[in-house]
Amino acid sequence: MPRTKELSEDLRLRIVDLHKAGKGYKSISESLDVHQSTVRQIVYKWRKFSTVATLPRSGRPVKMTARAQRRMLNEVKKNPRVSARDLKTSLAHANISVDESTIRKTLNKNGVHGRTPRRTPRRKPLLSRNNIAARLKFAKEHLDVLWTDETKVSQAAAELQQFCLQNASKDALLVGVPTGSNPFREPRSCAVV
Repeated sequence: MPRTKELSEDLRLRIVDLHKAGKGYKSISESLDVHQSTVRQIVYKWRKFSTVATLPRSGRPVKMTARAQRRMLNEVKKNPRVSARDLKTSLAHANISVDESTIRKTLNKNGVHGRTPRRTPRRKPLLSRNNIAARLKFAKEHLDVLWTDETKVSQAAAELQQFCLQNASKDALLVGVPTGSNPFREPRSCAVV
């Protein structure tokens, strides 16, 4: 569960003062709108350490100093294609031994992420003056042309149905009515008489 916002030192001192005045945990909790277990922990901390200030927490110390991070970031700015392995060896020359994953995490924290570089400079060439003039001429000549594609837009669902006439000797006179899972697919076998 994530750590919640800490209480201010002023509020902690008020809790301790109320406790010194003889109030219980429950009454302090209700009067200051703070959870009862929080009040208990603050009073316990005050009794044990005689302070309500935030004490240093345990945790693993940072392996890379701020100076080493700046050095690494400058190296990446000079050569963006440098690998984490190369950075590890360059930091080892400065007596800083870190793992490649630590280097990547530090770079990510500082907003530097690994990306695949674009191999080709451009997909399309730049337009020359002649190309621009020819395109503009074409566009002006075809201002009145309505460009369409082969798509048929239908407002009536009846147009989507397909029928096929057959011989009287066949089982049905009209075949090709859409059946099955896809009603808009054309019939597979349809012999027009």
